[in-house]
Amino acid sequence: MAIFAGSGVALATPMKENGEINYDSLEKLIEAQIEGGTDALIVCGTSGEAPTLDDPEHLEAIRFAVQVTKGRIPVIAGTGSNNTAHAVMMSEESEKLGADGLLLVTPYYNKATQDGLYAHYRKIASSTRLPCIVYNVPSRTGTNILPETMARLARDVENIAAIKEASGSISQVAKLASLTEGFCDIYSGNDDQIVPVCSLGGIGVISVLANVAPRQTHDMVMYCLEGNYKKACEMQLAALPLVEQLFIEVNPIPVKAALNMQGFNVGSPRLPLTELTDAHKKSLREAMEAYGCL
Repeated sequence: MAIFAGSGVALATPMKENGEINYDSLEKLIEAQIEGGTDALIVCGTSGEAPTLDDPEHLEAIRFAVQVTKGRIPVIAGTGSNNTAHAVMMSEESEKLGADGLLLVTPYYNKATQDGLYAHYRKIASSTRLPCIVYNVPSRTGTNILPETMARLARDVENIAAIKEASGSISQVAKLASLTEGFCDIYSGNDDQIVPVCSLGGIGVISVLANVAPRQTHDMVMYCLEGNYKKACEMQLAALPLVEQLFIEVNPIPVKAALNMQGFNVGSPRLPLTELTDAHKKSLREAMEAYGCL
C-alpha cells in the first residue's frame, strides 16, 4: 500500500537569525501545507537542510512535525546518510517518534557500487518497520541507483516501498517502471517532470514547488491520477517558469527566499548555503507573481 498518492512537500526548515530552528514558523508552514491540500510532509530532507542539522535538532524537528500534524497526513522523515550505521540510528529513532515513513537519500561522496547500494538500503530497511522511500538524486550525490538495483531492492525487501526518482532521465523512469510494476511506487523528484513521471505509472511527487504552491501541485497530480492529462499538462507547463526560478541557485536557497516573500519568516539557509542574490530575488518574485502565488 502506498505511503501517499499525490503531492508530498519537501518542506523547508525555518531558521531564526541566530541559526536555531524556528518552531513557530515551522508550525505555520505545516498548517498552511495541510490547508493547501498537500498529501504528505517530508521533513528534514535536502530542502530541509538535513546536512547541516545536528542529530538532536534533526530528531526534534521530526518529533515536532509529527506532533503538529496529528495524523492528518503522513510525516516522512529524512534519515538518509552516507554512513549506513548513522542512517540506521536516525531511522530507528524516527520510528520511535511516530514518523509514518522514511526518505533515504543515496549515500553521497562514498560513490558506492550497485552492490553497495543494495546492501546499504537493505541494512537500513531491516532496522525498522516503517516503509522506506529510496531517494535517487545523482546530481547531488554522485551516484545513480540503476533501475535493476532498485527493482532488486523493492522485490527483496518488503518495506522498501517506493523511490523518489530525480535522475532527470525519463528513459530511466520508463525502465524502472517496466521492472518494478506492481511492487514499487514511483514519485517524481523533479517538479518539471511531474506529469511525465505520472504518465509512466508514477503516483505523485516529492516537491519543492509545493512549498509555495501546495494547491496547484496537489491538483496537478490529481488530474494525472484521474487520467485528465490534458489539464495536468497545462498546469505542468504553466508552472515551468516558477520551477526554473526555484532552482536558479542551489535548493533550498531560492525556496527559502520565496517563502520569506510569502511572509512565512523562514530565515536564511545555514552555511555553506547563502542568501539568494538580489538579481535572482527579482526574477523569482516576478515568476511567483505571474504564477499567482504571491
